[in-house]
Amino acid sequence: MLVAVDIGNTNIEVGFMEGGQVRDSYRLTTHTDHTADEFGLMLTQYLAMAGYRPEDVDDAVISSVAPDVMHPLKACLVKFFGIEPLVVGPGVRTGMNIRLDDPRSLGADCLADCVGAYRVYGGPVLVVDFGTATTFNYVDAKGTIRSGLITVGIRSGARALFEKTAQLPQVEITRPDTVLATGTRTAMQAGLYYNFLGGLERIITQFKTEISQDFQVVATGGMGRSFSQDTDLIDVYDPELIFKGMAYIHDLNADG
Repeated sequence: MLVAVDIGNTNIEVGFMEGGQVRDSYRLTTHTDHTADEFGLMLTQYLAMAGYRPEDVDDAVISSVAPDVMHPLKACLVKFFGIEPLVVGPGVRTGMNIRLDDPRSLGADCLADCVGAYRVYGGPVLVVDFGTATTFNYVDAKGTIRSGLITVGIRSGARALFEKTAQLPQVEITRPDTVLATGTRTAMQAGLYYNFLGGLERIITQFKTEISQDFQVVATGGMGRSFSQDTDLIDVYDPELIFKGMAYIHDLNADG
């Protein structure tokens, strides 16, 4: 069984995979002060909840945009499972070409998303990840990552509104029942949601305008499910996309 760990700025996603399929997954909040022992305790508990034992773990792969968290988690895998995990990054084979100004600037999470989308759904494909930031990465028919776009995530935008505006409360991010809000909280929820939805559709439309051929739009992460249900411009929502990409990268490197 393969353990796939995606370390984001706000959340850590853990997936247990067999045969390229996610058998179970868990999410925990990213904290930079967790020790290797604390991560080991959490991972063994998640394994038990999923019906696995530590000896069932054959290998591990990590995707990280938070180096301070990756090191204790990597140490935990070595200490508790005797595994030196594969870390997605420069020098690791992915089967993809990256045609950006600085290929090393592409986050490991975006790279794994693109690998997963291309291997599962084919290309050309626009991969949209709803995370702390919202990212758009275009992969052509030959598996080359041609461009990327980064904008604020909706939760980050809501937090900025709350922190920078004295009289506005912190609100839950949810799909509003109506745009005709009658209170501060509902006004904020509707404003955030529809502003973000409009920007999302405008960005996808602009990609379609500037790219001469049709392509699929595959979304993943966070609020992706809600927005994918609210627009015809997203073709597929796949919450396990990054794990699928990480599993492919692991297998590609394990084979040689």
